[in-house]
Amino acid sequence: MLEKLVIPPNTKFDERNIIVEGDVIVGPNSKIGYGIIARKIIVGEKASIDGDILGEEVRLDAWCNVTGNVTSKGDAYIGEFASIGGKLTVFGDLEIGRNVRIKNGFEAKGLITIQDPMPVLLFIFMYLLIMLKLGRLEDVEKLLEEVEEFESPFVIPENSQISIDRIYTSKNAEIVSSRVLGNFRAKDVYVEDSEIFGSLRGKEILLSSSRIHGAIEGKVVYLTNSSEVYGYIRADRVYMERGCSVEGGIVGRRGVWIKEKVELPGEEELGVEDGMGQREIQENVP
Repeated sequence: MLEKLVIPPNTKFDERNIIVEGDVIVGPNSKIGYGIIARKIIVGEKASIDGDILGEEVRLDAWCNVTGNVTSKGDAYIGEFASIGGKLTVFGDLEIGRNVRIKNGFEAKGLITIQDPMPVLLFIFMYLLIMLKLGRLEDVEKLLEEVEEFESPFVIPENSQISIDRIYTSKNAEIVSSRVLGNFRAKDVYVEDSEIFGSLRGKEILLSSSRIHGAIEGKVVYLTNSSEVYGYIRADRVYMERGCSVEGGIVGRRGVWIKEKVELPGEEELGVEDGMGQREIQENVP
């Protein structure tokens, strides 16, 4: 689940918060320079959130740091040594670990239990391991079904960084039907029906029906379905459908291909040439 950074449909970045219609999963050791507003919010160990958290259910694993307020409309789970710079408000039950620091105190409407909640991802891994050893495949399938119940989750892999000027992950990234702020850097990047106010850097970058307000740098870049780039493109190869536009220059060190229809990765070998290259650059790119 944490092998790819996923920004789901209708996600919005404003000056202070990331607003998600579904759930949010933040991997361990990640740094988020925004507050988070979502349905269910899970923050992994040693992750930091620079802002407020508001969700229907909130879980902070051990050693998390939240600089603002934390509000859960339902239950909340706070791991040991977590730190909250504002107030903790829970309208359901609260399970809280030892040595938790809350600057402005807490309020819980339901049952309060003081113990150390096990990290979510560690619990799932250990449970699956035990059930597999016991041969209880039905229980394993049941847990996996429950894990899949996350609603269109915003997934942030471990050691990722998201701030108003930079979004970084060592994994692949997928952005669908969203409005994103920040210069994006990932392994491979897929953007569909989205608008990004910042640059994109990666190995393979694919745009479909999207608008980028910044430069694009990668090894292979695909522009499809009337995508628009308000900046330059630099890559080894650029594949571009007619109807797409690039405001800046295009540098394709091994060629630029402009076609009626671009075949995407998986439909053809990336290294296969089709006899078009420098000549097409001269004829189609100013």
